[in-house]
Amino acid sequence: KKEEEEMGSSSVELLSEKHAAVKWVVGVMIVGVSLLGLYSSSGGPFGLWKKNSFSNNRRRNKKPIRVYMDGCFDMMHYGHCNALRQARALGDQLIVGVVSDDEIIANKGPPVTPLHERLIMVNAVKWVDEVIPEAPYAITEEFMKKLFDEYNIDYIIHGDDPCVLPDGTDAYAHAKKAGRYKQIKRTEGVSST
Repeated sequence: KKEEEEMGSSSVELLSEKHAAVKWVVGVMIVGVSLLGLYSSSGGPFGLWKKNSFSNNRRRNKKPIRVYMDGCFDMMHYGHCNALRQARALGDQLIVGVVSDDEIIANKGPPVTPLHERLIMVNAVKWVDEVIPEAPYAITEEFMKKLFDEYNIDYIIHGDDPCVLPDGTDAYAHAKKAGRYKQIKRTEGVSST
């Protein structure tokens, strides 16, 4: 009888150990599946790599906003960089047109820095995603159509200083009329001109 009690007691202990082991395995599986769900839904381990994964995921599904800004960018200075930074903040991708030497001569006078050097400098700025060489000084209807159709530009950006052509007209009149113009603040106290 004593042996039967000892066997019964060891069977109960064995069952308790098996029960505990099963509970432990099930618990580990639940935690693992939960962590896997957090990892895959947040784009990284527990969402630590992204501050706001919901808005990043939502934004990823939308078409990026592409903005265009042009300029001579002669004797590149911090005002140019500030303008490029502000323009980039208005969209997801910044495409920059660098005005040709001939267009600068016709509208402002001869540039100090040649086009190929201005292209290198603008392309090196961290906010610039793409560069269009030999851009026109004025936004014509034809060039604006090319920006919208070929480059998928959403908005054309320029500083709040007036940009007037030799005939006295606004270089950005067509973009403004189309409702695709946005303005940034010009950096005071610095100008290549």
